[in-house]
Amino acid sequence: MCAWITFLLILFSFSLECRGENSVTQPRKVQTATAGETVTIDCTYKTNAFPTLYWYQYKVNQAPKYMLKRYAGSSDEDEDFKERFNATLQTSSTSVSLTIHDVRVSDSAVYYCALQPTVTETHSTLIQKHNFKIAHKCST
Repeated sequence: MCAWITFLLILFSFSLECRGENSVTQPRKVQTATAGETVTIDCTYKTNAFPTLYWYQYKVNQAPKYMLKRYAGSSDEDEDFKERFNATLQTSSTSVSLTIHDVRVSDSAVYYCALQPTVTETHSTLIQKHNFKIAHKCST
């Protein structure tokens, strides 16, 4: 019997098109996989600054969890995500796709990438930063 896993992708995608604005885009909103497979979740970015990309996992009734960060020449990841989760920053294609090896049912979650930290951990307490731009006006 196969176990189907559904990955819900970015729910609040940054798609700002003003001059010089930073943005991330995850083109596929829902992805499915069978347990044991390898799955890749795409994320492209647009920035005028030196890129640092973050990946987060959000499960129902839990706070978003920092997974990993990628920037040119270096990387960082949370201990829980070192073994089966990986992302490579490709500055030539402005992408930082997340790869999950040996997918498990417990991996079902919302995964999102960001150009800024959106969750910080201090003293074992997870705090969500509220710096998402929900509505945006361009300055003229």
